[in-house]
Amino acid sequence: MTDIYVGLMSGTSMDGVDAVVVDFSPQTPALLAHCQQPIPQPLLEQLHGLCSPAANELATMAEASVAVAQLFAATATQAIAQAKLKASDIAAIGSHGQTIRHFPELAFSLQIGSPSHIAVQTNIDVVADFRNKDMALGGQGAPLVPAFHQAMFSHANEARFIVNIGGIANVTRLVPGKSLLGYDTGPGNTLLDQHFKRHHPNGLDYDDNGQWGKSGRCQQNLLEQMLADKYFALAAPKSTGREYFHLAWLDSFLTQPDFAQIAPVDVQCTLHHLSAQSIAQELFDADRGKVYLCGGGDKNGFLLELLTKALPKLTLSRTSELGIPEQALEAMAFAWLARCFKLQQTGNASSVTGASRPAILGALYPAK
Repeated sequence: MTDIYVGLMSGTSMDGVDAVVVDFSPQTPALLAHCQQPIPQPLLEQLHGLCSPAANELATMAEASVAVAQLFAATATQAIAQAKLKASDIAAIGSHGQTIRHFPELAFSLQIGSPSHIAVQTNIDVVADFRNKDMALGGQGAPLVPAFHQAMFSHANEARFIVNIGGIANVTRLVPGKSLLGYDTGPGNTLLDQHFKRHHPNGLDYDDNGQWGKSGRCQQNLLEQMLADKYFALAAPKSTGREYFHLAWLDSFLTQPDFAQIAPVDVQCTLHHLSAQSIAQELFDADRGKVYLCGGGDKNGFLLELLTKALPKLTLSRTSELGIPEQALEAMAFAWLARCFKLQQTGNASSVTGASRPAILGALYPAK
């Protein structure tokens, strides 16, 4: 029986679809292929629109769900071909889907990208809907990758902190002798990207290397007000999304008289400090160990500069140093979760999500 799985992932930043092909038969899983496809602009606009209430949502969601599935299936097929394999070589596809709403307070999370369409188009079994079982058990349904981080990266003697800077940033704490912890720290790229696009509507979709933000000045009073948000004070387990940290959240500060005249470039600089500080304050108690970065934000030089200053006791590196490329990591986690499902092994960690017990996550969508 094959032990080769495909993982599919598109995160809250919506900067593309990642597909990986992973062979789990060696002691250290082997990444056989990794492909990334951009999300076409019309679909991207639909997806951004679905992240907040709007008219005719159900019809828009149906159309977008099928389009996401077709994009996911095409990216998976490309990765399988790159690995010089065929559909029959793959045990299953683990598809995260595209999150459009995440409501831990309602015990519900919605990812679109019809798994049945992916299964039919690829002729491969698909495992999907990984979050809601955990939420039915009282958990946050997120983040799910810390259990994978523990399986791949835990070390007997070294404290390791895996920091994923996607649209939302999350941290996994792998400390010898202590329970696994992992949770969303707050905004990673999402506010940086949305504020950048608001002021550069015809340019890039992101602040390349943080250059625009770095050219501004941090507004300390604004930063302190934002960091006073109730989310940052919550104890773990906790998770969040762009349903919470969006432009309306930012505007609730910028419309205050004290901040209404701040230049957009200075807001961008302050948002960089917000992302860095909200990550760093979750690691202030760590006096030793290494931080391993992944996610799109690990390419933002200004953000990394701020993180390095904020964490003087810790060494910053990337997960590629541990054998898994940064951009492939989350997709690999969902290949691993699909494997857990097929082997009937638990995929969540109660200490991370707050679920009442470990559980087998996902649902099967057979190709036949």
